[in-house]
Amino acid sequence: MADAQVPDNLLYTEEHEYVLRTSDDEIVVGITDYAQGELSDIVFVELPEIGSTYAKMEAFGTIEAVKAVSELYIPVGGEVVAVNDALADDPAIVNRDPYGDGWMVKVRLNDPSELDDMLSPDAYKALIE
Repeated sequence: MADAQVPDNLLYTEEHEYVLRTSDDEIVVGITDYAQGELSDIVFVELPEIGSTYAKMEAFGTIEAVKAVSELYIPVGGEVVAVNDALADDPAIVNRDPYGDGWMVKVRLNDPSELDDMLSPDAYKALIE
């Protein structure tokens, strides 16, 4: 799916999560346009409780589509400080706007240097082409 959107202001994982850095120690995590396209019609998203803590690349939730269920992985270790409650009522927001209203969690980072291990936009584009 070479026509997937890959915004230049984000970082990416090989598991198709993205990170938007909102401050020195806080990020927004969601799944990429490519991932939502591969899953197609998303019918359910299970997200963690605020205050949950995770190690880098630990599963923090699941996303269910008509044809598959996938784990969601936290790209960097930290504490969940917000969850997108709108996805409980309308999980298809992820299909319509993965990089905007379809975000999943906001995380306070344990170690911001873990972001250095993430894929650049160009590296992610190469992965999905």
